[in-house]
Amino acid sequence: MKNNILIYLLCLMPVAGVAQPEDSVIFSYTDFHQLIMENHPIVKQARLLSDQAVQELRMARGGFDPKIEVTWNKKSFKDTEYYNTFKGALKIPVWFPVSPEIGIEQNSGEYLNPEKYISETADYRQVYGGVSVTVGRGLFIDERRAVVKQALVFQEMAEYEQVKLINKLLLTASVDYWEWYYAYNNYRLAEQGIDIASDIFDRTRMAFQYGEVAAIDTVQAFITWQKRKIEFQQADVERMNAALKLSNHLWTASGMPLELQDSAIPEVVMLTGTSEEELTRLLDLARTNHPELRKLELKNEVLQIDQRLARENLKPRLDVGYYLLDQPFNADGDQTDVSLDNNYKVGLNFSFPLFLRKERAKINQVELKISDNNYERDFRERELINEINSHYNQLVNTIQIATNQQQMVAGYNAIVAAERLNLQNGESDLFKLNLQVDKLIEARSKLLKLNTTYKKNEAYLYWSAGVPTPLK
Repeated sequence: MKNNILIYLLCLMPVAGVAQPEDSVIFSYTDFHQLIMENHPIVKQARLLSDQAVQELRMARGGFDPKIEVTWNKKSFKDTEYYNTFKGALKIPVWFPVSPEIGIEQNSGEYLNPEKYISETADYRQVYGGVSVTVGRGLFIDERRAVVKQALVFQEMAEYEQVKLINKLLLTASVDYWEWYYAYNNYRLAEQGIDIASDIFDRTRMAFQYGEVAAIDTVQAFITWQKRKIEFQQADVERMNAALKLSNHLWTASGMPLELQDSAIPEVVMLTGTSEEELTRLLDLARTNHPELRKLELKNEVLQIDQRLARENLKPRLDVGYYLLDQPFNADGDQTDVSLDNNYKVGLNFSFPLFLRKERAKINQVELKISDNNYERDFRERELINEINSHYNQLVNTIQIATNQQQMVAGYNAIVAAERLNLQNGESDLFKLNLQVDKLIEARSKLLKLNTTYKKNEAYLYWSAGVPTPLK
């Protein structure tokens, strides 16, 4: 009777894999990835970087906006108007170092500064128009143009920063997904183990009551059952915690958090491997388009603009202005003849620091920053290349170990099947049975862990190259 009971029990245990509940729904990594890219707050936050960069560029270009300026001053004391001055002007900055300006002045008063005197015959009003031209420092580049050029570079940097943030999020999410994959399947494996151990214990106890087995067999079956209960409880907690951690990445389109349903199960892992050609492609991608390296290269462009501006500041400042007065029309709107040698205002501003210590220090400072940035870029490239090779080696090694582990699982399946036959022939006992079942469960759990490690290494490999893991 002992043999018949135990043989019946062994037939209840599937040895090829872990059965899934009938109402389960596969939550694939592709669906998970799609939800993240569509709804995750960090993805939406990262996309704001591009909008912020656009506004930074818009703000920089604001330095070239036309400007209306109005100034009015009046002083009256003891019924005497000392002065009454008004000036309205339209200034139109352009990209080149030319600043057109048109305006009107109206000045009167008993004690008016003679410099501001305008004849009473013109109703104290005068129209002017002309340009101010920079022919020294600022001819080729100035602060306003440098800010716009740098804002354009920052806009491109924002795109790579966005890619970097999203790739980092996808890496974290991938690791959490495959940790959930392991926790869930390990839980199902533990659940299967406890069901078998419980059934064996009940039937062994029944066999003891019939005098078919010794009392110590029931103790051994009870200990095995208790052990499987503990393993199941631990696996259940790990499954729930892994599901909660995965839920951190699940959001609705309206920004509401989602919870992973109990009916959701992970997809089946397929170990496809990565070729050396793919490794070469990833290394080339990393060298030419890795977000971190591209950001350092763009930072170099920003510093080169600073360097160009600093060298421009070595030149003397020389600004020349020429303005026509009441030409080609006056304040009343009457057309007048244009004369370049009469009715005009001309000016010249010149300045030049004798020692240029500030300017030379600025150049040296920028050159040091460029050297520092180049060193960082070279080191980071070497570091990334080694990271990619390291993750590739781990990936290749893991798939080799997983293949061997799969063979080991198949071997333990064969051993358990042999123990069934031995038990049927009276050549085995409960101790050998439990020992082989333990080894089989342990081998399956290790295979699950290797599958998880493989998928995590794959995610790290593509993240190191600066690209998301391809969907398969």
